[in-house]
Amino acid sequence: MHIEQSILNKVNEWLTPTFDEATRNTIKEIMTSAPKELEESFYKNLEFGTGGMRGVMGVGTNRINKYTLGKNTQGLSDYLHRSFPNEQLKVAIAYDCRHNSDTLAKIVADVFSANGIQVYLFSDLRPTPELSFAVRYLNCHAGIVLTASHNPPEYNGYKVYWQDGGQLVPPQDAEIIKVIEDLKYSDIKFEANNGLIKYIDEEIDEAFVNSTVENASFNTPQSAKDNLKIVYTSLHGTSIKSVPDVLAKAGYKNVNIVAEQEVPDGNFPTVKSPNPEEPEALAMATALAEKINADIVVGTDPDSDRVGVAVRNLEGEMVLLNGNQTMVVMTAFLLEKWKQANKITGKQFIGSTIVSTPMMLELASAYEVECKVGLTGFKWIAKFIKDFPNQQFIGGGEESFGYMVGDAVRDKDAVAAILLVCEIAAIAKANGSSIFQELLNLYVDYGFYKENLISLTKKGISGLEEINQMMIDLRENPMKEINGQRVICIEDYQASKGKDFMNNEEFEIHIPKSNVLIYYLEDGSKICARPSGTEPKIKFYFSVNGVLDSIENAETVEKELDNKIAGIISAMKLN
Repeated sequence: MHIEQSILNKVNEWLTPTFDEATRNTIKEIMTSAPKELEESFYKNLEFGTGGMRGVMGVGTNRINKYTLGKNTQGLSDYLHRSFPNEQLKVAIAYDCRHNSDTLAKIVADVFSANGIQVYLFSDLRPTPELSFAVRYLNCHAGIVLTASHNPPEYNGYKVYWQDGGQLVPPQDAEIIKVIEDLKYSDIKFEANNGLIKYIDEEIDEAFVNSTVENASFNTPQSAKDNLKIVYTSLHGTSIKSVPDVLAKAGYKNVNIVAEQEVPDGNFPTVKSPNPEEPEALAMATALAEKINADIVVGTDPDSDRVGVAVRNLEGEMVLLNGNQTMVVMTAFLLEKWKQANKITGKQFIGSTIVSTPMMLELASAYEVECKVGLTGFKWIAKFIKDFPNQQFIGGGEESFGYMVGDAVRDKDAVAAILLVCEIAAIAKANGSSIFQELLNLYVDYGFYKENLISLTKKGISGLEEINQMMIDLRENPMKEINGQRVICIEDYQASKGKDFMNNEEFEIHIPKSNVLIYYLEDGSKICARPSGTEPKIKFYFSVNGVLDSIENAETVEKELDNKIAGIISAMKLN
């Protein structure tokens, strides 16, 4: 096959002595045995997306390896020295259960230390939220997690956190990327200064557990905790290091761990995808729940920032809640607790994202707090906390099964979310209710909101072109009607402009630019399209709503809303 000269130039650079012998030999082997793979490995540089940098492990500029991560770390080191002159720089590093995560974490630590930076490296795998916590606890200038979240086993990744414990946001992200791009691979300092690498573990663990219990528990009677039967799975990931300790410290004794998924394992042998968004990922946990008649199932992704929750419906069957549902249940509970404690003074806010349920705005309005809505990704909610120091952050979430309670951790945090949802379940059960019943009560009070998500996977170079074309078509040839409903407004976050078709007015969007389009229909439906920042996918988010006058009619209204979503999907030719 013909390979472009620009790709061959990159390949030839990687065959020079700047790169180790094993890397050079692997490239030579791929050149003869798998030229298509060679092209995929070098056709672009791995980029930072919504959740840092993720990619397949292997050789090449478009892969996760010691050189791409080494270059990132060298660039970040240079930027830190520029940003904080005359300070003793400090960074914290954590890693998850993935293949090579520990090795790559040590390489990253070596590069930082070679640049005179004090490194705090976790001695074993830890949840991502604990790294966010550690950055602030240790007064670090930055933090790194080696993780690919819920991606398949062949992936790894690199998330960068700043002083506030949140992930990189503008302007730092673009400035750091520019520094990285200007570097040569020969500029990377790999020779460690081991005197600057300190291993951390129990002290941070204890502080993290104590902080979580303090932030996410609410004087629930011990009898209520004793009466709640919990099934928990770590899906072979890092949350096993924290969740059992947090639940025990908070007084939950009836915690049943899915033994087959308890041991960290980068192959994730019992699931197709270690993603609690996928019902199949929690199948073993729900089976155990049925066997022992548990009240609630909680499960996390490998780096423990996403949480999946299954509860019993009104018929007693286990059902998996989606991220929007868990988010509104948790937010409503927190708001009510703050209200009962007379802590709502008009200076509080909750956080959400443009692709999450509009029901969060209804809750904020009812409790007279602000709902700040940002782009997809928890770094934007963390940025709100940093940008508005005179306002108190209560809690916030996004549809992709992420939630954050308070501001001790500045990223989505499945550890705190699990404790919070167990508190809600315990109190509800003690009051003769359930999480499912509480959710339906919210639908009666605020409107029945139903969301759905379709992800279309388009791999490789051709896939990227196809995704780009879909976004161009939606922008340049906008649909005027969808499923019999007029399009009344379109927001284009890449152009920072919106168009209100009812009043024939254009308006500015004051949110950082992003490749996102939102269509609003005259019946209150909302459709959002965005290419994924971390995977070869284009995602379509749907939100519809209706009136629920009583819980008895919930099933009927839900069917109507499901039909409406199906009609929209069909009208947009996405099925």
